[in-house]
Amino acid sequence: MSKPKNVILIVADSLRYDSVYNEEADNLLPYISSKAVEFSQARSSGCWTLPATSSIFTGKLPHEHGATSQTRSIDLGLPTLAEHMKEAGYHTHQVTANVATTHIFGLHRGFDSVKKIWEIVPAKFNKLQQFLVLVGKPRLRKKLLSKDAIMHDLSQDMRSSATWLQHTHSDTFKVARDLLKVGNEDGKGTFLFLNLMESHFPYHVAPTFETSVSGIRNKIREVQALFHTVNQTFLKDAKLHVKPDMLKTIRKRQRKSWELLAPSIDAFVKELHQDQDNLVVFLSDHGDNFGEDSWLYHFSNVTDAGTRVPLFWLAPDGTQKKGKVNTAINSKDLYRSLLHAVGRADRSTEPSLLDEPEASIPVLQSYWYNNHGQTLEQFKYNQLCFVEGDTRYLYRKGVWYSAGVAKDGHEPLFERMSSQTDPIEEVVQDAARKRRLQKIVSEFDEFSTKVVGSGDIEHILKEKKV
Repeated sequence: MSKPKNVILIVADSLRYDSVYNEEADNLLPYISSKAVEFSQARSSGCWTLPATSSIFTGKLPHEHGATSQTRSIDLGLPTLAEHMKEAGYHTHQVTANVATTHIFGLHRGFDSVKKIWEIVPAKFNKLQQFLVLVGKPRLRKKLLSKDAIMHDLSQDMRSSATWLQHTHSDTFKVARDLLKVGNEDGKGTFLFLNLMESHFPYHVAPTFETSVSGIRNKIREVQALFHTVNQTFLKDAKLHVKPDMLKTIRKRQRKSWELLAPSIDAFVKELHQDQDNLVVFLSDHGDNFGEDSWLYHFSNVTDAGTRVPLFWLAPDGTQKKGKVNTAINSKDLYRSLLHAVGRADRSTEPSLLDEPEASIPVLQSYWYNNHGQTLEQFKYNQLCFVEGDTRYLYRKGVWYSAGVAKDGHEPLFERMSSQTDPIEEVVQDAARKRRLQKIVSEFDEFSTKVVGSGDIEHILKEKKV
């Protein structure tokens, strides 16, 4: 097959699987659902934007590419998806609403341009909303009370806060159209990566920031719940400050944000895909935690809520029928699948997700978040999880735990397994798969020991040439 004219990869940041699939929601993606190959059991390699996107860009797990909560930047020795696309003859552009996908962490490599949407759209929010962002995020609070505020060094942060406080997806789609038009006019295809923040905290339930409940008291409680969520205060005191009713409110905020965002995504994908020779992929980079396992926010946990993602693959119109793949897969393997699609299979040693999804191993990783030096000792651990059948197996500090796959919005709790139990040895039947998992766990242990055990982050960065 000839390679697609254009390749468009669209990510709804932090969008949970159960925001897309729940009993109350109708099908909000009629075109995508009618045309796509849908991966119903996709998992992200990481539980927040940097490791999750880095895995998609490199085809590697977080301990391999190095972009974790501690090391923070991808290995410069790894070729990126954008670099491969450039070699395949495409223009390469990123249009993003999240600073985590930019040069700050090295995810700009291979792109001809990185369009930061907050530098393009005018701010539509008022000064009170702007102030709420400043005091809500610890890093910005620190700046606000320092000389940086006097020296006006907050200006970039305030511009980027536009994506936290207002809808920007229409602006992103407009920039994307313009970039595709330029590529079409010079007869060259385009690889586009788009990041949309509407489904990310604080979950846009209106064109500009609003609370979602009625009554002054409840509005104050909702703002407090959002504050504790973004600051992960439970890492500092082990208390879940957000009450169950407010956890439901936060969950509803994301579902509402998805209801507002989904029709625009579906229409945009239809515009790019129908009767055209374009490959379009829509997915979430990772999910989010709304109190599951007594956890808030998505930095450091591997629950299904935090790592299970919607994933839709739309091959050039007319070249592939829709379908559903129920095999558990890892979204990092989009890397090799996209390389296959543009004729770069020689750069990948494994088959495409579409050809052999069972070759994908859904391994999920999280790395503890220091939270400005205040994280309690009991939360200072890294985690690895893999999915086999209907069970998730969690590895933490040399101990294995197990839990069922989340179903119907219910997240089963992990229970400790016997110290004599090795789930890889006992549960995994395929010999090659078993060897790969054993190698992954061994390398994860080695990486974690270097980073957490010695505390020498500079050493690991130097070793990985970051």
